[in-house]
Amino acid sequence: MIDAELRDRVQRALEFEPSVNNLHIGVVAENGVVTLTGHVSTFAQKLAAEETVQRVKGVRGIAQEIEVRMAADKQLADDQIASRALSIIAWDSTIPDGKVQVSVHKGWVTLNGSVEWFYQREAAAHAVHKLSGVTGISNLIEVTPSVHAGDVKRKIEEALLNSALVEANRVEVSVHDHKVVLSGRVNSWVERGGAERAAWAVPGVVEVQDKLAVG
Repeated sequence: MIDAELRDRVQRALEFEPSVNNLHIGVVAENGVVTLTGHVSTFAQKLAAEETVQRVKGVRGIAQEIEVRMAADKQLADDQIASRALSIIAWDSTIPDGKVQVSVHKGWVTLNGSVEWFYQREAAAHAVHKLSGVTGISNLIEVTPSVHAGDVKRKIEEALLNSALVEANRVEVSVHDHKVVLSGRVNSWVERGGAERAAWAVPGVVEVQDKLAVG
């Protein structure tokens, strides 16, 4: 696929994504790598733009350079953002109480702490990303399972075989001290994400390094 065709596909995908105002988003495509520039009014839109581009056929990589420029009436002090973030995390029943700490600097939220499962780590970031005033998120929450299960490699390979999103024979799995490395080549960002989620879903996994190439 030529770069101009890929750029047009990405622009159309952004145009038809209702959660993204693409008026101020620029798109450049080169050798399958898409660079997003410009600005949006919320961090949620920035994430939605990236997720939309990941679903476009032919995209092999993304350089995310979109800025968040929110209206003056949407800007909040850091302490207000932190307070709201802690409240919304507390309301989420999937996140264990008292396990996540929040700090905010110029609208950028940093999450620290430890949880037993990857889905709990992701739930904390998901709970915060739509809050007014948020310009970005660093998710530093560690996954520390209470029980380290055996046969992690075999269980991940079985999970990949059972996933409708992944061609398991193209994904190589290596495990050391319950830290997982995925390598190989997949057809799309959706498949890459499916492989990573399948690995994280196995009990005992504390880290996943995704080295899968797309395309």
